Amino acid sequence: MKKKAALHNLGCKVNAYETDAMRQMLEQAGYEIVPFAPGADVYVINTCTVTNIADRKSRQMLHKAKKMNPRAIVVAAGCYVQASADRQEIDTSIDIVIGNNKKKDLVEILAEYERSHAEEFIIDVNHTQEYEELSISHTSEHTRAYIKVQDGCNQFCSYCIIPYARGRVRSRSMEDVIEEVCSLAANGYQEVVLTGIHLSSYGIDLDMTLTELILAVHEVDGIQRIRLGSLEPRIVTEEFARTISALPKLCPHFHLSLQSGCDATLKRMNRRYTTEEYEEKCRLLRKYFDNPSLTTDVIVGFPGETEEEFAETRAFLEKIQFYETHVFKYSRRKGTRAAVMEDQVSDGKKAERSNILLELNRRNREAYENARMGKQDEVLFEECVTLDGESYYTGHTREYVRMAVPAEEGLANKILPVRVGKSRKQGLLTAEISKSFDCIFA
Repeated sequence: MKKKAALHNLGCKVNAYETDAMRQMLEQAGYEIVPFAPGADVYVINTCTVTNIADRKSRQMLHKAKKMNPRAIVVAAGCYVQASADRQEIDTSIDIVIGNNKKKDLVEILAEYERSHAEEFIIDVNHTQEYEELSISHTSEHTRAYIKVQDGCNQFCSYCIIPYARGRVRSRSMEDVIEEVCSLAANGYQEVVLTGIHLSSYGIDLDMTLTELILAVHEVDGIQRIRLGSLEPRIVTEEFARTISALPKLCPHFHLSLQSGCDATLKRMNRRYTTEEYEEKCRLLRKYFDNPSLTTDVIVGFPGETEEEFAETRAFLEKIQFYETHVFKYSRRKGTRAAVMEDQVSDGKKAERSNILLELNRRNREAYENARMGKQDEVLFEECVTLDGESYYTGHTREYVRMAVPAEEGLANKILPVRVGKSRKQGLLTAEISKSFDCIFA
């Protein structure tokens, strides 16, 4: 009888990619993949530690796994156990601990654990200087594939624990990336997203650049869209923007990490750019792309953030007019410089500031989407959903605006032209499929 394995992912798209890779390794080894519910023989939780809340969720899922089947093998992988290893905080509900550099060995580790009958396995949570080779041929999504091309970070922002959990920058070889993209294209994927812990650093250890990788991926037949994960502002030079704007497959959707719109706060964060520099990067992207989607992250309540500094951030967000702003309340992380800074901001003040920026985000998002009403667009259709009791197919434009059209047979994984309507269904823009591709850019 096949052994049953259940996996659960927490955290970023890099973690999601690694979870997909571990799932495929288990499948190839003969395991039956089952839902994360009672009855599995092995539970694999890919943990996250980016915030205190992520730590708590990681612990909760580990406890849940052991409770669902006390006799099952519970495997904790990823950043939470990596960052906790030196502090003896590994949870007692775990049977096997796997660091970020050993996920590729999951099947062999499970076999060795069962042979040894050990009470607990901790598998090398030290950092490595080499890229850990993981690969996928399909993902948990059916139309869009996230591809991990880089790991680690050398930035050491004062609030961030991730460099300690992921180690220094390591890049995946271009040959391996292209091989995986070709495999995904052969399996019907039309869109790939290049992602990493610090994507902008891709290639610094290989004497190459992210631009070179993008150009190579662009040549793969079958791939119609290339999307980029989170970028550091400094990668956006005139040459970078001009080069990628000439690539028809490159989606005009750019997530430029900001964190604060106040120079004094940015300096305490060790972010290595000013708001003036950041604004110039946005200007460059808007120069070379027609109304691109610009999205970002912002932290509120960073230590020492005064009302005046927060007001500067709010004004900067209003000035740039992002399509979407992901707002995070500062989370104190033991082992980072910010954790011991003076003038920690109260939870109440963080919540208040977060709500203000979330409302600003709602308005900016709505304004960007409203500007598309009545126009032609292009959507990659992904799934059928029920909206207000009716069936619709939803998908995303090249700018990553989600839209809904009345459901028809055979829309899944197709890229089709649409005319955007002037109404919404449960907050989503509605559209109708255009009869011909010829009119889409008329």
